[in-house]
Amino acid sequence: MRPEPEVPGLLQAGDPPPFELLNPHGASPWLFTADHAGQAVPRALGDLGLAPGEIDRHIGWDIGIAGVARRLAAELDAWTILQTYSRLVVDCNRPLESPTLIVATSDGTAVPANAALPPQARAARVLDIFLPYHARIVQALDLRQAHGRPTLLVTLHSFTPAMAGMARPWHCGVLYHRDARLAHALRDALQAEGDLVVGDNQPYSVSDSSDYAIPVHGEGRGLPHVEIEIRQDLIADADGQAAWAQRLARLFRALQPRFV
Repeated sequence: MRPEPEVPGLLQAGDPPPFELLNPHGASPWLFTADHAGQAVPRALGDLGLAPGEIDRHIGWDIGIAGVARRLAAELDAWTILQTYSRLVVDCNRPLESPTLIVATSDGTAVPANAALPPQARAARVLDIFLPYHARIVQALDLRQAHGRPTLLVTLHSFTPAMAGMARPWHCGVLYHRDARLAHALRDALQAEGDLVVGDNQPYSVSDSSDYAIPVHGEGRGLPHVEIEIRQDLIADADGQAAWAQRLARLFRALQPRFV
């Protein structure tokens, strides 16, 4: 039998690593991940063929969520893992077989470097970015389990205020699939704030075919978990990021005794 051909590496010297780990010795039971925190593009891919500024739009990353995540990590002394590369390089919250893992078009914008992508080029993005990022999450969860530490998993995202010409009224949303324990508790706490329109599986919902983090890391391990979406205009600047981090940290502290 012939050996499988090796897939050439994508990342080069000078490219950032596929994830950033914050607070790896944090004492909190909360563990935060952000699948679309960054907008880096490997040097080998240039600008993906995009016009200037396109990578800065919501199609390129989850605007503002890295800032929220950094503040939550500090507020709660929580382990936090941020994915570094643009979702237009590879979407780290998609199953490997998903047609939207690497998109040729996003919200009407063509991504020329992703059109008719050869299998080896696709595999290189998975091997160098997707797999190391999720392997680090698995490593963190395994270590916590081995040490008998409880884990409350939160995946952090942000969403554009309008999509396909339709305004989205929600300030935030809580997303879940089969296990709604933590999601419903957080939904109720957010609604009780009195100044928020809270989406219940809005503006998206979680499924095995459209998502990776919650089905694999949350449901697959039986951990209390929730995916949070925050509207991007609310966290586009440092003040908004700080305000949301403080609000969420306060609610997480209040919810923690029910799940640990």
